[in-house]
Amino acid sequence: MFIDVFKNSGKPYLRLVNSVKVKNAAGKKVSQKRAVLNIGPLDKYDDGMPDYVERLRKSFKAGQPLIDFIEPYCEKHAPLKRYNFHYTDGDPACIGNPKLFSHVLLERILEELGLNYFFSSYKGFTKLQYDVYSFAKMMIFGRLLNPVSKLATVKQNGDYYEPIITDGYNPDNIYDTLDFIASNHDKIIRRMNTNLMKKSDRNTDIIFYDVTNFYYEIEDPDEDETDEDGTVLSQGLRKMGVCKEERKQPIVQMGLFMDSNGLPIAVSCFPGNTLDHLTLKTALSKNIDNTELSRFILIADRGICNYPNIFHVTDNGNGYIMAKSLLKSNAAEREWAYSDDGFICESDTFKYKSRTVRKTVKDEHGQSREITEKVVIYWSENFAKRGLKENESFLELLDRLMETPENFRITAVQAKSLRKFLDKNMVNKNTGEIINSSELRAMIDKSKVEAYTKNFGYYQLVTSELTMGEKEIIEKYHGLSQIENQFRIMKGDLNTRPLFVRNPEHVKAHLLICMIALTVMRIIQNRVVSSGVVPSAGQKGVSWTMGLSGERIQSALNKWQVELLPGDYFKFMNTADPDLKLILDAFGINIPLKFFRRADLKQIKTNIKNFM
Repeated sequence: MFIDVFKNSGKPYLRLVNSVKVKNAAGKKVSQKRAVLNIGPLDKYDDGMPDYVERLRKSFKAGQPLIDFIEPYCEKHAPLKRYNFHYTDGDPACIGNPKLFSHVLLERILEELGLNYFFSSYKGFTKLQYDVYSFAKMMIFGRLLNPVSKLATVKQNGDYYEPIITDGYNPDNIYDTLDFIASNHDKIIRRMNTNLMKKSDRNTDIIFYDVTNFYYEIEDPDEDETDEDGTVLSQGLRKMGVCKEERKQPIVQMGLFMDSNGLPIAVSCFPGNTLDHLTLKTALSKNIDNTELSRFILIADRGICNYPNIFHVTDNGNGYIMAKSLLKSNAAEREWAYSDDGFICESDTFKYKSRTVRKTVKDEHGQSREITEKVVIYWSENFAKRGLKENESFLELLDRLMETPENFRITAVQAKSLRKFLDKNMVNKNTGEIINSSELRAMIDKSKVEAYTKNFGYYQLVTSELTMGEKEIIEKYHGLSQIENQFRIMKGDLNTRPLFVRNPEHVKAHLLICMIALTVMRIIQNRVVSSGVVPSAGQKGVSWTMGLSGERIQSALNKWQVELLPGDYFKFMNTADPDLKLILDAFGINIPLKFFRRADLKQIKTNIKNFM
């Protein structure tokens, strides 16, 4: 029984109806509505709030209808239905075989992002013979639920209550799908961002950018393709570089843009030996500069900060807040930063100050230009303690070396770490290595050690926002630390690395698949927080939190399963799991205590609304 809206003389009315099967003129059974109760005109009951009919239907299903007098017709008042199932020894049905049902939620989110229409329409343009969207869904679902290799992902097709890929298919089409995704990389990103702007009220006043890398379990990096004259025609992608996880293996660099709600905006990949600051202009030009975004403030770490990057941002009408290394600043800048003069001390553990400076610097074309920016210095006791803790063993090594250098043998790794604290007159200019360990007492430059430890707890920010308050600048910058959590989700829960695909186009597609999976994860997290089913623990100045960790969401979604019973009935599994219930409640998904038909399962997906 359900609530139906029909028109009488052009006026909408409400009624309760049953759906019954009747034979038509051709003798086929078709569904037909049979009225149970005429409720009355819609305008008599409409409370003026949005989606009244939908809310009325949901309240009726829940047994607490918005219209009191129809409560006796709710399902809870109907006679309980009894089921009789018969099993026979030797029947495979005697052994339970539950299937994943969580993909219905994931698929609805992809539909809200516009990806179903995109893949379907572009398949028609290219006249592809295989179901490219189904293969793309398999990779996205697999990344979120059970990340494995590409071919192993195809084998998961039977894990879902209805296979994602239907009919006959060639497993190798998954690599063809990677080619399709790579060739349409920018269009896919634009489609997602367009729908996020329309449906989720995305705020891009602030955009975060950071770089991470993913390693390969291979020994040798890719060779560059060159012509006879040695000119590089094509640069290899898998290169030796500074690995964030300190592995001595080839890596690929990835730059990621995110909004203030933690939703990805775009992703770009670069050869592993590309320095972080050299990625920004390319990533901006490709993904951001030509979009219709209003003015935004780009927030980035000190690895990105240089004036060619800053001018690229401001020349496109945008602003910036970037961290800038104090150790790499000139002597006058450091003297002002460390001086006690001008600090505003809110407590014994935190202080800040600022000034506006005008200077002449070089832009990306090497031309001298004048820039005016606000410089904010702040010191935190917690950051200072953390710096000392992280460097504790190394500082103890320095002390012991200065006291009794003859008792130590210096490894090549230690020599490299010590080099920045050595007097320049005692370093071999050709190799940079320590010449004689017995002379280390004279070689350790105490002033450099003191300058290094003095920096603990101090941060320097530079910004185009001259009228913005110091604390607001600091708070907005602190939002950047949350992007590290998204990198951890990609490297951990989504298992983005180690990378196994080696074709550059497939690497590009793989990272985009991971970005889409991360976007879906963040939409679920945002919905859990915004629905109020868990308390918000948001960081001040940052509008997004996790609600549930990626690991807990992944575990909960894997528990949302259905099992086929005799008579083509289904029963749900694990819906009382606390984390799964949080997700279901956040999306308004009600799973009554009953058995379900296939039509009921389809209706569950239809009723899911993703963006609030």
